[in-house]
Amino acid sequence: MQLQTDLKDIEAAGLTIVGISYDSVDVLAKFTEKRKITYPLLSDSGSKTITAYGLLNREAKGKAQGIPYPATIVLDGKGMIRAKLALEGYQNRHTTKDLIKAAKDISK
Repeated sequence: MQLQTDLKDIEAAGLTIVGISYDSVDVLAKFTEKRKITYPLLSDSGSKTITAYGLLNREAKGKAQGIPYPATIVLDGKGMIRAKLALEGYQNRHTTKDLIKAAKDISK
């Protein structure tokens, strides 16, 4: 989990990380314990927020229904979306450097 690994750098840049998942609170609690995640992971079991942010993977069916596309949303102090970082494919992720740059770009 790169965000956890780089959490000190992210926080030093003045950013706060919060994850959101369609998984239940219990599943997220087990995941955070197993992976030693220290930032909050929020449960969006109905995928309402995931849908509102335009991240819902509409092709996913069955058990995966409600799953988001992997992405990072950068919000400003008023909760407005200022940047969206996403790459093709489930395994591809942006770097922490990309996240910090996007946040700095919106504060200019």
